[in-house]
Amino acid sequence: MNANSIKKDSISAEKLAEVDQLTKLDDCDAEALPKYKGDLSLDGGLTSLSEADIEALEHNGDLSLDGPISDATIELLAKHHGMLSLNGLTSLSDAALEVLAKYKGSLNLNGLTSLSDAAAQALSKHEGCLDLNGLTSLSDASAEALAKHKGRLSLGGLTSLSDASAKALANHEGYLSLNRLTSLSDVSAEALAKHKGGLNLNGLTSLSDAAAEALAKHKGGLNLNGLTSLGS
Repeated sequence: MNANSIKKDSISAEKLAEVDQLTKLDDCDAEALPKYKGDLSLDGGLTSLSEADIEALEHNGDLSLDGPISDATIELLAKHHGMLSLNGLTSLSDAALEVLAKYKGSLNLNGLTSLSDAAAQALSKHEGCLDLNGLTSLSDASAEALAKHKGRLSLGGLTSLSDASAKALANHEGYLSLNRLTSLSDVSAEALAKHKGGLNLNGLTSLSDAAAEALAKHKGGLNLNGLTSLGS
């Protein structure tokens, strides 16, 4: 945590240095944190928070809790305003999914390495930026579900994408990041060219003539900063 991101009269330097090491909120002087506005990282292994703790942490900045946390804590975190980073979660229960789907704000779930079709369907109801950069594979059904998500969608862990998934994600409205794809078929390129919104394909180093011609028709921001060659 950056010491410059919190007022010196709000919490001592000694306490500030301990914030990222907390396993319980009352290890620190919680009275120093109420209504704090700014980015706050509590990545030292917090696994639960009480309702009083959540009230103490209430602020309008980014909140990062990257340790494994309980469903009860996730439900309480729904009151948070700002970006919510829960990158320590490697799996999600049905109860947690239901809560997070209703969360209003940017949501980072980069600890998830896989996603069931049911989970994708639940998260598709979330409105706001959704980061799922830990996913290394995605079923066609999950792609179809996530295409309904409203807001920026980042799938930066995928290195490949089926043509069916590409066709599904092309229906997503909003910024779409697929910046680790290393290859793209002509069929997928033609499908993604119809996507409405910003499209990040910075992981591609080459494109066939047909794929390049198709993507040239894309309407919206298109990032292809990794390209080193064009043509079959």
